[in-house]
Amino acid sequence: MPEIRLPAERKYERELRALIDSDKGPRPPGWSMTPRAVETYVMGAKEAIDGVDITPKYIGDRALVQVAIATLASDRALLLTGEPGTAKSWLSEHLAAAISGTSGLIVQGTAGTSEEQIKYGWNYALLLAEGPTQKALVPSPILRAMREGKVARLEEVTRTSSEVQDSLISILSEKQIAIPELGEIVSAERGFSIIATANTRDRGVNEMSAALKRRFNFVQIPVVDDLEQEIEIVRKREAELRSDYEVGVAPPDELARVLVTMFQELRKGLTKDGKTKVKPPQGVLSTAEAISVLFQSGILAQSFGSGSVTAGDLARALSGALAKEGEEDAKSVREYLETVAKTRPGAWKELYGATKAAIRS
Repeated sequence: MPEIRLPAERKYERELRALIDSDKGPRPPGWSMTPRAVETYVMGAKEAIDGVDITPKYIGDRALVQVAIATLASDRALLLTGEPGTAKSWLSEHLAAAISGTSGLIVQGTAGTSEEQIKYGWNYALLLAEGPTQKALVPSPILRAMREGKVARLEEVTRTSSEVQDSLISILSEKQIAIPELGEIVSAERGFSIIATANTRDRGVNEMSAALKRRFNFVQIPVVDDLEQEIEIVRKREAELRSDYEVGVAPPDELARVLVTMFQELRKGLTKDGKTKVKPPQGVLSTAEAISVLFQSGILAQSFGSGSVTAGDLARALSGALAKEGEEDAKSVREYLETVAKTRPGAWKELYGATKAAIRS
């Protein structure tokens, strides 16, 4: 059976191999390719390399990506911050895949993340039978990255407890983890670094200490404001999901444009022409959310509709996205439909009727 989701290093293996084989410049210690080649992999290339098209993985500010790559080539760790759905994890995964050949050395930060998951734990059956030995040691993804000189990923660092965050300080400062049970200190190999992500909406969950912040270089991933750029991102990722999952039909370009425009205007609280103020929802109508809504509308159309995506299919998918934040967000959208969508022609008027019925109280 095919896997649900391939990691970046497997899905884009041909692209990575083409870049590595053609990459003749000096590489930082432990890196699979040069910083320039990493940039090409992430941002895409205008011309094929060794007959392989290098597709853009991140559509956005090239300078931002260059700073992120330069940070990882230095002695500092990288922290990607931003609103939910701005592709922080996506960028983190592709940077790790290009630099280290694997994106799988990852710790998912939660309130339940323990210091063992950051450093090391034990196979307790072996520990009881043999005592503390290398065989009984269970290294964390970060410890493995240190030993192998690779990039580790730490998702949602501000969701972890202050004790877990404090354990990162010595790792990032000394590039070492002590294992007193074995009388051993593991020092990081060249190429080791950490890419962490932090959701700016959750900043108050467990605010990072000043000491930990100093160990990171911050790169802010912005919300996409350019309409054409966000439409391109949404359509590209929706097509990739449809191909990966082998389900759904392609939505019309007009509906994709209407959906992204609606999300942007609701996020900003103002229509594109600057004439009408609208009430922004409490939830995050992010780019990632727009991709999900568009993808689901294609599945609804294929499985339960006419076979072509209609405004009704889009409205049903949209109602599910709004339900997670409750009645207040539904109310904001209803007001938007009455004041903005109702007055616009074509697909807008169709979506107005369909969405109003789908999210009515």
